[in-house]
Amino acid sequence: MYGSTPQPSDSDRTAFRKAEKKYKLYKTTAPKSRRKQPSEVDLTEVYDFKSVLESFKQERKNPPGISELRCGLDRPVFCFEDRPGFYFIPGALSIEEQCHWVRESLTSFPQPSNRTNHNAIYGPIHDLFDAVQNKKVLVEVGSRIADTELGVHSSEGNLDACRWKFCEENVSIPKGDSCNSIAASVLLRKLRWSTLGLQFDWSKRNYDVSLPHNKIPDTLCHLAKKMAASAMPAGEEFQPEAAIVNYFGSGDMLGGHLDDMEADWSKPIVSISLGCKAIFLLGGKSREDTPVAMFLRSGDIVLMAGQARECFHGIPRIFTDEENAEVSPLASQFSSHEDLCFKEYIRTSRININIRQVH
Repeated sequence: MYGSTPQPSDSDRTAFRKAEKKYKLYKTTAPKSRRKQPSEVDLTEVYDFKSVLESFKQERKNPPGISELRCGLDRPVFCFEDRPGFYFIPGALSIEEQCHWVRESLTSFPQPSNRTNHNAIYGPIHDLFDAVQNKKVLVEVGSRIADTELGVHSSEGNLDACRWKFCEENVSIPKGDSCNSIAASVLLRKLRWSTLGLQFDWSKRNYDVSLPHNKIPDTLCHLAKKMAASAMPAGEEFQPEAAIVNYFGSGDMLGGHLDDMEADWSKPIVSISLGCKAIFLLGGKSREDTPVAMFLRSGDIVLMAGQARECFHGIPRIFTDEENAEVSPLASQFSSHEDLCFKEYIRTSRININIRQVH
């Protein structure tokens, strides 16, 4: 009815949803300014494992409810005493390692045969980041437009159907030809996920072993195995078979969900954070369970195994403003002119690489 107060849905009433709304990015117009600024948010209840690590190194003490896992890793691994199967490894990656995985995430990981969210509209897109660096445009090519007219060198011959190709941004389209186009830089900003190894079918929510795919890089497998060891059943070794890379921009969030498509939940998911600081919510087996909130910073690694695999979790907020993003040490490593696109991207973005053992 007109004028009535909207009633919240059942999902809006859950404890997890309330936490998401508490930390989600909202913007308001600041006094004496036309620009919208992020609203203030109470962060006093957010766990900060950077501070936990610093305190542990200085005093060998942990806050109540948090303990150190005794394992063979060469750095502290922390866990919540009432959240079995969840492990937090703060500052697990050096700045140099973070730079390497940022580069891989933007150049190699979106490459076909890996699939991205762009496949459904544009099909496989090759060399997206290279096109961004060269300020190219993706153009929908009609049957009457020759490759040479678009400045595209191809051995495919005639264009019998529409397809998408990168070309110079100042290309002129012959009169009478309809043409849709989108800048490579816009495509990069709209990149939301890419899949490595066994390909995950988002529509069917399962792994499609029939789809072609690139092998997960050996260096990423080695890193995942090393980090996962502390959460593995005794005598077993983590076998990376698939990875999903998530890309976050300002205002993006990942709603509460379960990662429940793998056959064996005793095996951990290895989750690597890169770029801007975020808030991570770890709930319980029901959305009614109140989640704990914690900061995720670039270089942090989280493991979720066993009972933690049955817990709802999500990302309600990333911090892209200069004061709170805490990404300056990483961004400063991209100092050369050739690295400018990496620097511009990571200053306002977050990348999450999560590696799984499927079988």
